[in-house]
Amino acid sequence: MKQLRFLLFLLPLFLLPGCAAPADPAEETLCRQELLAMDTVMTLTVYGPSGQEAVHQGGELLRELESLLSVTDEGSEIYRVNHSGGDAVSLSEETRLLLSEALALCGDTGGALDVTIYPVVRAWGFTTGDYRVPEEAELSGLLEKVGYAQVTLDGSRLTLPEGVELDLGAVTKGWAGDRLMELFRGSGVTSAIVELGGNVQALGAKPDGSPWRVAVQAPEGGYAGVLEIVDKAVITSGGYQRYFEQDGETYIHIIDPADGRPARSGLASVTVVADRGVRGDGLSTALFVMGREKAEAFWRERQDFDFILLGEDGTVAVTEGLEDCFSLYGGWEGRPLEIIRK
Repeated sequence: MKQLRFLLFLLPLFLLPGCAAPADPAEETLCRQELLAMDTVMTLTVYGPSGQEAVHQGGELLRELESLLSVTDEGSEIYRVNHSGGDAVSLSEETRLLLSEALALCGDTGGALDVTIYPVVRAWGFTTGDYRVPEEAELSGLLEKVGYAQVTLDGSRLTLPEGVELDLGAVTKGWAGDRLMELFRGSGVTSAIVELGGNVQALGAKPDGSPWRVAVQAPEGGYAGVLEIVDKAVITSGGYQRYFEQDGETYIHIIDPADGRPARSGLASVTVVADRGVRGDGLSTALFVMGREKAEAFWRERQDFDFILLGEDGTVAVTEGLEDCFSLYGGWEGRPLEIIRK
């Protein structure tokens, strides 16, 4: 068995702590903080005179969100809900707002995203590293406890039937990116970018007015393409990010809530570009589960985001909103690039 993680990276990627005064007085001061939160390395990069305080507050915000939303921390609200035995639990406003968004996304995607899939993911070993292929009878039993419609949120009061468990991991980093952008704007920052375990989210453009350049990972390693963004979130879900092999079969960590098994949609990765990180985060998982045909239909109905699809067969397709800001890179440059139009 083996496990690999390949995510989105900034071009170029620097990991320098603290603030650096510009060599040219006309340039902006750069402040950067790297920290470990939500089981991943995160990097906050802020430009401007208020950058140092902004990145400090950003780090505190990430730790606060982790303390509320972790599925394994016994002190978190999500842990308390999952062990409530069916009793109602009062939520903080932060958790209530995120859960409301997550449930709306579950409904919008027809259950391709489902925040109650955690027991099934755990059965496959993706939460512990103790990988295994569950028996069909076990999966059938677990799936009886899966279904976002079983979640009752009445104001700040949350009730789960006994045995149903929440995991907001599919939207938490996107939510964190949105909250960081709010914090930075409130601090007077106009140029910043954050990497949250592969989620990339930008506030404004670079200080010189040029767009940020974000690399999209190729399934085999290296980069498949480069995306230029301003004021956007860029979030990828890929089958190559975490998986294990057993008896010659590969099992990826993205689980289809319909059958409780790793999604087999013909896609290697989905990268969503959206105004809000929480929506992009949830949709990257849901569209991967849907597969290309359903993903295209979903996009044509909503059109409030764009995406890049890398197929298992090596194909590349992007929605028309990215036609002028995405380009193939390196060994992928010679491949056909299909534009998905309305």
